[in-house]
Amino acid sequence: MPDHATPFLFLSILALATILLVFGMKYFSAAKQSRAGAASESVWREIAAKAEAAQTSSAAALAALQADVADMKGKLASIEKVLREVA
Repeated sequence: MPDHATPFLFLSILALATILLVFGMKYFSAAKQSRAGAASESVWREIAAKAEAAQTSSAAALAALQADVADMKGKLASIEKVLREVA
């Protein structure tokens, strides 16, 4: 009987170690994916913040251009008026 006890104990420990190793790898993988997801999320937040800043500056530039065009239209109208009076 004692001849079978040692291999049985060894195989039992090996099976337990295998089970623990599988669950350990699963936990490690989940933790790594979570960290990668958090890093990815922060990158997307940074990109969104940059896009928002770019959109805000584009809107400000567009407003300035519209004001300049309106000013040019006013000046062109006054130049046309002067030219009509002269001609």
